[in-house]
Amino acid sequence: MTDRLRAAGCVFAEDEAALLTEAAAGDAAALDRLVARRVAGHPVEYLVGWASFAGARFAVADGVFIPRHRTELLAATARQLIHSGQTVLDLCCGTGALGATATRGRDVRLVAADIDPAAVACARRNLPGAEVYEGDLFDPLPADLRGRVDVLLANVPYVPTREIAFLPEEFRVHEARAALDGGDDGLRVLRRLAARAPGWLAPGGHLLTEAGDAQLDAAHAILRDAGLSPRTVTDPDTETSVVVGSMSRTIYP
Repeated sequence: MTDRLRAAGCVFAEDEAALLTEAAAGDAAALDRLVARRVAGHPVEYLVGWASFAGARFAVADGVFIPRHRTELLAATARQLIHSGQTVLDLCCGTGALGATATRGRDVRLVAADIDPAAVACARRNLPGAEVYEGDLFDPLPADLRGRVDVLLANVPYVPTREIAFLPEEFRVHEARAALDGGDDGLRVLRRLAARAPGWLAPGGHLLTEAGDAQLDAAHAILRDAGLSPRTVTDPDTETSVVVGSMSRTIYP
């Protein structure tokens, strides 16, 4: 099995063989089917039914965006801003792994939303006790959230359309296109999000998102135009950048 996986280009063939064996639960025929699908290019997370993120397992289904380890910086940055009693909103939530990790151990109101029904189903499994809605950005949210969100997490798609073709096949072929494609410059969804975010953020609230290095200046400009004060947090080890946009604590008439 390990040789088959390695021949198919699986860099961590031994680890994947162990995961597939665990998922098959002693059923040799099921194991053979799982290995065949992996050799054909299906992400191992879809085959075992979960993805690892920040040391925890989160349910994931075919087509749903698989949380990346690089996004752990976004979760860690958010945790520094989240306090008990606050309201946290996770938009474009996917599996809900980001919101779950950022709020773990905090007594908060966690609300999440995604436009993909399959992602919403996963998030509802991964976020027991949270409010999870299906719809485009802020559209499905309850009105009582307006002006009350202390921390807004939004791992929006930010891959420029022309660069989708260069993504690894696992992502490009198997994940939902809407979870990857950020438009011509990769910032289309961020523009839509930022334009409406101030109406939902509480005074002193924060919006956090991920962006590529070449997009940072433009992302800062988008947040400034929306009335937010931007800054960047970077992890040089993973070459990941998180953009934080903060609301003023003062409400002007």
